[in-house]
Amino acid sequence: MSADTVPVTLTGWGRTAPSAARVIRPRTYEEAVAAVRCCGVRGGIARGLGRAYGDAAQNAGGVVLDMTGLDRIHAIDADGGTVLCDAGVSLHRLMEVLLPLGWFVPVVPGTGHVTVGGAIGADVHGRNHHVAGSFARHVLALELLTADGEIRAVGRGTPLFDATTGGMGLTGVILTATVRLLPVETSLMSVDTVRTTGLDDLLARLAATDHLYGYSAAWIDLRARGPVTGRAVLTRGDHAPLDALPARARRAPLEFRTRRLSAAPFAEGLLGGPAPALCNELRYRTAPRVRTGELRGISAFLRPLDGAPHWSRAPGRGGLVRYQCVVGDGQEDTLHRIVRRIGERRSPASGAVLKRFGEAGEGWLSFPVPGWSLALALPARLPGLGAFLDGLDEEVAAAGGRVCLAKDARLRPDLLAAMYPRLDDFRALRAALDPRAVFTSDLSRRLAL
Repeated sequence: MSADTVPVTLTGWGRTAPSAARVIRPRTYEEAVAAVRCCGVRGGIARGLGRAYGDAAQNAGGVVLDMTGLDRIHAIDADGGTVLCDAGVSLHRLMEVLLPLGWFVPVVPGTGHVTVGGAIGADVHGRNHHVAGSFARHVLALELLTADGEIRAVGRGTPLFDATTGGMGLTGVILTATVRLLPVETSLMSVDTVRTTGLDDLLARLAATDHLYGYSAAWIDLRARGPVTGRAVLTRGDHAPLDALPARARRAPLEFRTRRLSAAPFAEGLLGGPAPALCNELRYRTAPRVRTGELRGISAFLRPLDGAPHWSRAPGRGGLVRYQCVVGDGQEDTLHRIVRRIGERRSPASGAVLKRFGEAGEGWLSFPVPGWSLALALPARLPGLGAFLDGLDEEVAAAGGRVCLAKDARLRPDLLAAMYPRLDDFRALRAALDPRAVFTSDLSRRLAL
């Protein structure tokens, strides 16, 4: 077990709210148990590849367990479509191993550089949430190292499972997981693209036809105002069947293809001034009005953030705030007000994505609920940003919506209960399971989780 005796300064992917902790990297389950038992008064928290934007995987003055040393794939059931692996295995690694076998990870967020443990702890979602739900729906079982140093087998349908999936690592350290996989015939996606004229047009298209596609997301121009407020480029697709491939691609239909994308789509709007509006205009105008059946690689379509791995550094030394909220069906007026407020403020928003969420998962602190999700990034040093986002939070909470804890670094704790109705259940289970608060993070202290 490797450990840094000198505290290491850590941040989330957005590079906000840095804090220093002692980092321990266990390489066996026994070492993980020993690390938990010697966390000290400030406790510990598990950390994967650091893709949570905020402070969920930080623990000022305490211990952070780097779980990437536990990264074994134990068993693949190529007939039944399941994999048993350590929590430190990345989704990217699973894709590399599974895709040539005709299987795929059931839910992929905007980056594949997320560990399985992180995907469960944050209950991540992807472009297919409207049909597949979030990651935890596909987890059949897991092993959890709890505060007493015991390793527990945790099955679906139990309170501990529901508290752990989306629980941000606060119920224990996930050691292994058994995940149900998705069968695919090829490593390509068949993608349809359409430009929408405004927010009403976008929402109408999603509501009417989103069920026809396995994956769907829209880049939305949050700097557009007036009659074109909320204009967007909507891309939707499905895993391409073998007979949709040209002859040359059928020779290796399941080849895992990765390619580097331009950083421009993700860095637009971060530098302020007239350039962001021009970038948005160009991006919208150069997108096809309508295009169907385009073949794209899985990584290029599902993992756009991996094409620009350092995009979060674009705002400069201050980092960025990734803000994501969801409001339910029937709350379209709230979504309209939020989009208008961002546009009227001329906020240099980047990476803005609107998606339609499907059925909520069982996780007590899982983010997705049925409705409309809006995500965007803003420079952390933008003047007045805190007060502006507080205002958006209040709108979201009043509409029965919520913000994503895996991306948050600044939510006011008084709004949390309104957003997450199972919060008291989570706190009660955590108090019973971990009365000494062995598992603690900057996020949990800030929000009194």
